[in-house]
Amino acid sequence: MEPVLRATFASPIVTSSLSVHRAISSNLGLCSAAAPRRIRHRSRCIHTSTTRPATPLPHPTVVGPPPPPPQVSVSSSEAALIRKREIADRLKAGENLKVDPAKPTTALKKRFWKDVSIVETPAGLQVHLDKRPVRTATKATLTIPHSKRALASGIALEWDQLVSAQQALKHHYIPLTALVSRAIDITAAEAARDTAIRETIVEMAMRYLSTDTLLCWAPERNIHEPELTGKPSLRSRQREMAEPIIGFLRTHVFPGVDINPILGEDSIRPEPQPQLTQQVIQGWVSGLPAWELAALERGILASKSLLIASRLLVDWSPEFAHLRKEGEGVQRFGTEEAAAAASLETLFQTEQWGEVEDTHDVEHADMRRQLGSVVLLVS
Repeated sequence: MEPVLRATFASPIVTSSLSVHRAISSNLGLCSAAAPRRIRHRSRCIHTSTTRPATPLPHPTVVGPPPPPPQVSVSSSEAALIRKREIADRLKAGENLKVDPAKPTTALKKRFWKDVSIVETPAGLQVHLDKRPVRTATKATLTIPHSKRALASGIALEWDQLVSAQQALKHHYIPLTALVSRAIDITAAEAARDTAIRETIVEMAMRYLSTDTLLCWAPERNIHEPELTGKPSLRSRQREMAEPIIGFLRTHVFPGVDINPILGEDSIRPEPQPQLTQQVIQGWVSGLPAWELAALERGILASKSLLIASRLLVDWSPEFAHLRKEGEGVQRFGTEEAAAAASLETLFQTEQWGEVEDTHDVEHADMRRQLGSVVLLVS
């Protein structure tokens, strides 16, 4: 029921100060020696709408059986076993699926191959589905150099885990295949003297340099963040993470250039790198071989950082073996180190506020998968 608001006014209604004084005195009985009169009030409604009783609504009903009860969380080993059984069941279902001639798209739901193998040819290693080689989107045979057998094994494993041909149309199911196809396409385009792909990648890389994750440091003090008593600030942790990477690149890869933080201690306005730094880095990216260029592109897109991707590339590519130290006790810059540098701010936030299930952990695993494909491609 809607509440009825009422306002109470003393009678008579007066406006002048003298009238107000007289009215108050009269109502309180101060101006007369007689017994005080009973004060009567007049009520008026603020609105004129009629009152209506509330109409209860019926309880909504849901069609179907009730939801299943919550299950006890399983361990990682049990979850892996369950996932393998589900994949095996889907594989059997895909093999037994019958294609409807009236619906050509049903052919994509079927896995048309049974065995996946690696075949060594004079041109290189090839992944065969039964007796047919895997091809790129441009119909070129996916051929891998003989020295990259681990990469060929990874691609074969990707295709062996697919349950239908339709999954092969999505790059997140076959990231290694998509990455090798990119490298082959760059090689074929440059053989035809077409530099459009290379120029596009170089332009993209330089755009990422202007907002590089490794150089975007948080302000020293943030009023929206809780006080960190006895703990280093986010900016100090970012500086500690970035300085070794920047020092290595300035010494071995981009000698003689200055690489500065993009954000100041009390500023959110990005500052561009010096012109000489941009020219040197752009020249280095433009001169990369096709396979290294494709790996750098994947590393930049995964880490949102040109510098982190460059550091990872230099540490694993045979093209830059002369720039790194070999031997016992030398820690290499690998997938874990690159992912930690790229996700430091996210780690800092989850330490303060907690991790969102099925979000932060998924991004954590996907970033390592993408950066791991960079290592496999060039090593």
